[in-house]
Amino acid sequence: MPLPYPVIVVPGITATYLKDEYDLPPEYVWTVMTKKYERLALHPNDLRYEAQEPARLKPDQLYEIAYRELIEELRYNLRSEEDKQVPVFPFGYDWRMKLEDIQAGLDSFIGEVIDRTKLLKHYFKAGYHADPKVNLVGHSMGGLIIAGYLKSKGRQAPVHKVATLATPYQGSFEAVIKVTTGTANLGTSPPSSRERESARVTPALYYLVPSFSGGLEVPDGVPKSLFDPAVWQPSIVQSIKEWIRLKGLPTPDQDKLAEQIFTSMLKSGKSHRADIDAFKLSDAGMNSDRWLAVVRVDSVTRVRLKIVKNGRFPEFDFSSSDRDNKWFPANITDPQCRLTGDGTVPFEGAVPKFLAPENLVCVTPGDFGYWEIGDQILTSVGGFHGIMPKMNMLHRLLVRFFTDAPDKRDNTWGRRAPGVIEGAWKPPLVLKDKTLG
Repeated sequence: MPLPYPVIVVPGITATYLKDEYDLPPEYVWTVMTKKYERLALHPNDLRYEAQEPARLKPDQLYEIAYRELIEELRYNLRSEEDKQVPVFPFGYDWRMKLEDIQAGLDSFIGEVIDRTKLLKHYFKAGYHADPKVNLVGHSMGGLIIAGYLKSKGRQAPVHKVATLATPYQGSFEAVIKVTTGTANLGTSPPSSRERESARVTPALYYLVPSFSGGLEVPDGVPKSLFDPAVWQPSIVQSIKEWIRLKGLPTPDQDKLAEQIFTSMLKSGKSHRADIDAFKLSDAGMNSDRWLAVVRVDSVTRVRLKIVKNGRFPEFDFSSSDRDNKWFPANITDPQCRLTGDGTVPFEGAVPKFLAPENLVCVTPGDFGYWEIGDQILTSVGGFHGIMPKMNMLHRLLVRFFTDAPDKRDNTWGRRAPGVIEGAWKPPLVLKDKTLG
């Protein structure tokens, strides 16, 4: 088919507006400027619904500050002619929920996008109905949703190509900080005890718990997995217990219910991570040429976490010394170069097990163009990770990837991942190697 497949953009956690449809008129409770944590918190007896009723929170638009430019650029540059528009659809979702539920919503949305694309005359003439598929772009947690969807659907998934940007395939320590303290580089909001309490009963956060080796320093007698509830400080369960007392249904054993809720959220995150770890591209009828995984490096990022014993209980020791950036491309084979990241996701957390390091494409803050002054300022305020979809070079890279176009203007590039020697780099499209500048 000469036309590019339609594109669906799947954003990261907290990057979709949430609107309460039961208010008259409907009210936004989560936007770039609005953060109503008490309205977001889920009910301890059923984490599908809000604790404060009546309520019916539904996803709305994506954060325009991060995604509008990406979507507009894809819509404009994927087309070959003015009257042959390529549909680009944002997929808004309730980012609080279990990823399996979000994946079911994505499955339904893909079917809708395919049906809508079939109705376009230029796609009908191009024979789209004979091979109806979509291309997917996932930013941050959006990539986990895509990978989980493909793992569950296998070869039945009508997906041609996938591009993921800064996806925490092996997790991020910022998720631990968010649950523990209420503040982290997963969003742009300031520290808040209300945010901490809401975070502790937000199932999706536990899907971002890090699992890569070498990042956790654990004393003897403490489990070595953050998916084990015994690793976490008792205040988490105590907080959930208090939430049950305030918002839950009467129960004879609040301690037991609180432990069950916490254990269940960790178990769901662990199960999903196991699925992603076991996923193979061939399971979905794909290969490495059809998956573009972009990893951001060269920013100070939390790359390790130390757990200490405080009496009988473990405690997270959040030290500034555990934030590091050892990116040094002149010595790319040095294992120390892996101690880097994008400010939120450490490099180790961004490496999927279904791709080889040779297939990854790394980008740095220096890849913002000279004229992207506003985006560079946003990066300094909101973080490299969250502003990644605004990078102009990345827009060009995605267009080339989805259209199989050559780089006629020499304006797309990338860098090798740490440990990948010169000549061994195998990205899914031909790119200029700027590892050494």
